[in-house]
Formats: sequence, structure tokens, C-alpha cells
Amino acid sequence: MGFRMGGPGGPGGAPKKPNPETVKRVFATFIPYRRQLAFIVVLVLISALLGLYPPAYLRRIVDEGFGKQDFGIVTQFTLLTLLMTVASSGFSLWFGYLSVLVGQKIMRDLRLQLFDHLQGMSLRFFTSTRTGEIQSRLISDVSGVQGVLSDTIANFLNNVTVVISTLIAMILLDWRLTLLALSILPVFAIVSAKLGMRMGEMRKTAAGQNADLSATMQETLSVSGVLLTKTSGQQARTLAKFAKENEALTATQVLQSTIMRIFFSLIPLTFSLTPALVYWLAGYFMAHGESQRLTVGLIVAFTALQGRLFFPLTSLFNVQVEVLTALGLFERIFEYINMKQEIRDPEPTDAVALKPEEVRGEVSFENVSFAYDDDKQTLSEITFTAKPGQLVALVGHSGSGKTTLTYLIPRLYDADSGIVRIDGHEIKRLPLATLGQAIGVVTQETYLVHDTIRENLRYGRPDATDEQLIAAAQAAAIHDHIASLPAGYDTVVGERGYKLSGGEKQRIAIARAILKNPQILILDEATSALDTQSERLIQDALTRLSEGRTTFAIAHRLSTILAADLILVMEAGKIVERGTHSELLEQNGVYAQLHAAQFTVE
Repeated sequence: MGFRMGGPGGPGGAPKKPNPETVKRVFATFIPYRRQLAFIVVLVLISALLGLYPPAYLRRIVDEGFGKQDFGIVTQFTLLTLLMTVASSGFSLWFGYLSVLVGQKIMRDLRLQLFDHLQGMSLRFFTSTRTGEIQSRLISDVSGVQGVLSDTIANFLNNVTVVISTLIAMILLDWRLTLLALSILPVFAIVSAKLGMRMGEMRKTAAGQNADLSATMQETLSVSGVLLTKTSGQQARTLAKFAKENEALTATQVLQSTIMRIFFSLIPLTFSLTPALVYWLAGYFMAHGESQRLTVGLIVAFTALQGRLFFPLTSLFNVQVEVLTALGLFERIFEYINMKQEIRDPEPTDAVALKPEEVRGEVSFENVSFAYDDDKQTLSEITFTAKPGQLVALVGHSGSGKTTLTYLIPRLYDADSGIVRIDGHEIKRLPLATLGQAIGVVTQETYLVHDTIRENLRYGRPDATDEQLIAAAQAAAIHDHIASLPAGYDTVVGERGYKLSGGEKQRIAIARAILKNPQILILDEATSALDTQSERLIQDALTRLSEGRTTFAIAHRLSTILAADLILVMEAGKIVERGTHSELLEQNGVYAQLHAAQFTVE
């Protein structure tokens, strides 16, 4: 079962028409803010209606003020024009601010929903998906819909209101001039619709290419990526891959920009032609005496109203580009949100109310099988019971399934068949928070966040005091080293802890587990990066830490698990031997061979 995503448009490219389900879900994001949206609509209507007054006043200024040379009328209606223009702009700024506020809150909700959903995905998802792709969905795609959420909706309402009210005013002035003024728009609308659909495809393609580029940058410009590139001498190959993806994105963006230029060049052309035609028709009517209503003031007012259509119609023709683009990005966002979370909390009616401090630590596997994919079984029919307080050691060659077995206990993965229990309760019935607090894990590859040593330790226990931090660090034999650093516990460890040695990172991870004080402890090669002296110190600390709690220790160094209460020997995903160290030596089987080979080498 994989999670790898396809290209931006899937097979056959980007969809030509918006997905109705996507549209429905987009509208649903506005529901929590329906009151604010209703108020925005009211402000839009007020702003649009106030904008109708200046052209009407302009007609009075020309016909009555200029025609009768009455400066009082000119002054009166000029002041009214200024007042209405400022008032209309004020309401426009008001609804613009509110629309941006609502849009940003919706973006905040989307980011939070997506981040929360991704956190609930199983480890399988993250091992199958590039980090850069995830970051692109969470950051670039969500940011890409900002224009629609913050501006497009409110502007669409405003522009529709302006267009409708302006057309009504134009028809009332002269329906024949209105008909002529609008005659060229259908052609423009058809052409812009075609360009808009193409633009939507281009932007969605660009989003996918940008995700690929982000993934490449994340993989190659991280500390691990740069280290791999430099030590393998593959700078040229890495640069060639980046250049290829960069060139593809550039080509898409050039085409995208070209389409936009064509689109916007049609707009001024259209609105430059129509006034000339209006003047011609008005001149024809006036020259032939076919209309007594046509005056210079009416024509000036009509032209002003016609000019008032320019930006709203431009925006309305462009809105399809923005909406189609945003819908494409919404589909990418919803694609992740729609992914099934394999590891989920039990239903409240089925959950076991077990507090972390009540966990005794008995762990049992009953005929448990698991596979990362359908081709190969990683674990097969695993059955054993670890009593509370026991040290259970897992040994075997690499790839035998030791780490995978321990991943099933905190539900990093769920078993395909069989049952895993803690204290007799199936772990699927225990809340994830309970498992997270009751189980401590020290992995073979230690991960530290780019923060201080203090904050890295507090991942084990956020409310820990400085005294508790120091005690845990002393138990892990790392306190003296931390104290010798110029900033002490406030030393920033760097990206993935690269300012520290492997052994230092591992001891901090062990201190973190000591600080957490879990009822069940998993040690995956916890001392593999330590020198002999540090390993001896850590073994003493781990021995004390293991008292009274169940410990699973994966170790290639058999010398570290000689005192284990139960040793499980694994091969090809199966337990082939089990017992104590002395019992397994007496069996003279796989464990005895591993022991003989290792101690002969040592």
C-alpha cells in the first residue's frame, strides 16, 4: 500500500472542468464565517450604489452648470461628487479589509486542518512521500489559494453589483447606446473563457512542478543531502536534475505569463473601441434629430458609466482564471486531507480509559503478521508475552524484522493480522495519547530538532524543571559535556543535531527517555554510537531505568543483553528461538552461532 502522488493533473493532464465536489467543499470552508460574509455583502451593495451618483451629478454639471453657466450648480454637484466618491471608496476599503480578514482565517483553518491530518498519518505515508512534496502542499498550495479566499469572492460580489447597477443606469439613459456598448463583449467573453481555462491548467501544472523543485531542494540542500552529494562526488548530477526541473517550471511560467499578456491586451482594446462607437452612434442620432433626449451631459454621463464597467468586467473575466487555478490547488490540498488515516484513535464508546500511570507494562503479541507492501511479509505469526518489568532482547541479522516488531507497540504501524495487547487491552482500543505517554523510544538514528539542548530534552517531558533535566542528563552521562559548552543547556544543536557527535546525540536521546520515565521502553541500538567507556556508563543508567518497566532492546552487540529475561531470535520475520542467554546457548542454534561469531571477532 503506497501513498506516492501522481503528477499535478493526474493521467491526461489537468482537468478541464472544476470538480463539483471540490466546489462544494470550498464553499463549506466559508460556512463558519457566514455572518461576516453577510455583512461584507451589505457593504458591497452600499459601495456600489454610492458609486452611481458621480456620473449622474456629472450630467447635471454639464447640462445645467455649463449649459446655463451657473457656477453654483457646478460647485454644488462637484462637492456632492467628491463626497460620494470618498464615501464609496471608504465602504470599499472596509469590505476589502473584512474579506482579507476572513480569507486569512480560512487559510489558517486549512493549514491547521492539513497539518493535523498529516500528523495523524502512519509512518508508512512519510516513508513513501517526499518531504518537499508535503511542504509544498502545506505551504505553497495553501498560499496559492490566498487570492481567491482574500480578494476574489468579495471583489466578485462587488463587481457583479457594480456591473448590474451600472447597466441599469446606462439603459435608463439610452438603451440603444447600451446595446451598442455591449455588442462587442460576447466575443471578448468567449476568447477570455478559452484563455482562462488554459491559464488554470498552466497554474496547476506549475504547482506540481514547483512541488518537485521544492522536494529536490529539500533533499539536496539539507545537511544530510549536502553531505551525501559532496562525499559521493555527485554535484554535477544533482545540479543537472535541479536544472531539468527548474527549466520545466520556467517554461510553464513563460507560457503562463504569455497567456496572461494576451488576455489583458484584449481588455484595453475592447474598452478603447466601444467609446468611439458610442460617440459615433450618438452623433448620428443628434445629427438626424432622432432623439431629443440626447444631450452632451447625457453622453458624458453615459461614457463615465461605461468607463465604470472597465475594471469590474476585467475582473469578472479574469475571475475564472483565479477560481480555476484555486480549485486546482484546492484539489491538491483535499487530496491529502482525503487520505485515510491508518492509525486513528478508537471511538469513544470503544476506548479503554487507561491512564498512563496505570499501565503495568505487559506486552503480548498473538499471531501478529505485517507487511510494508503486498510482495513481502515482514513479520509472520509473531507470538510472545513480555511480563511487566522484563527486559526483552531482540536479536538477529539486519532485515529480520526486529525494529518493525517494536514499531507495532506504539502503533507507528498497525498489524495486518493478529492482536497486540498492553496489560490485556488491545492497543487499538487505547487512546494514542496514552500510548505516547506510556511508551518511550530511543531509535538507532537519533533525531534532534534545530533548537537548544534544553528544548530537545523537554520533548520527553515538557514541564520538566532544570533540576530534572540535569538529573536525566547525568544519568545518561552527558551532563558534564553539556556543562562544558559555552551556552550549556541553551546550546543550539543545529540541523538534525549536526553540531554534536553521534554519541552525544544518542546520549541526549537517552536522557530524553529517562526524563519521560515511561512504563514501556524501546531501545533500538541505543548504545550503537557510543565508545566503550560511555557505553558502560549508559548501560548502568539503562539498567536503572529499566527497573520496574518493560524494556525491549534491539542489539547487535550481544554483550549488552546477556542479562535479558527473554531473548527473541528472529530470522526472515519469524521468531526462530526464544529463551534466556544460557538457555539459548544450550540449544546450540542460531543464537549460539551469533554469539560464537561475535565473541570470536571481539
